[in-house]
Amino acid sequence: MKTLAVLLALAGALVLQTTLAGLMTGGRLAVNLVLVAVVYLALAYGPVTGMLAGAAGGLAQDALAGAIVGIGGLSKTLVGFLVGILGAQFIVSTALPRFVMFVSATLLHELVFQALDALLQSRGFAPQYMAVLLQAVCNGVVGVAAFLIVENGPDVLARRRMRRASFAKRRF
Repeated sequence: MKTLAVLLALAGALVLQTTLAGLMTGGRLAVNLVLVAVVYLALAYGPVTGMLAGAAGGLAQDALAGAIVGIGGLSKTLVGFLVGILGAQFIVSTALPRFVMFVSATLLHELVFQALDALLQSRGFAPQYMAVLLQAVCNGVVGVAAFLIVENGPDVLARRRMRRASFAKRRF
């Protein structure tokens, strides 16, 4: 069941990321849904799942984006493993620590990705700080929202069904 959840999360993130990137006409997309999925899976299932999800998601995203294959895979693998380790060591069950974890993971991912890209292409290391910060905040918001939806979604649907059932029994 866990394997199916991981595969569905990564596939959904990849499809949504490539669809949204295709709709953008200028600039960069402000959220990296594959990274959000990797961090989510690492926090939910641990370091090994985070590492494997990072490797698979990063390599697939590299192949689809036409970039140097392996840079995204390596950076997401590292991030997935570290987030899984930190998520197991600290209590990351409320919104603020999760937000901090998503923002920190995005900053680490961009640092590793930009450094490897600069190293392999023999150019200077010059990250765009405002774009990275914007992406980190957007990833944090989307990641916390994903946790809220997954954790509270079934309860909300059950309460809605109960409310409908109670209204159906009443005779006015």
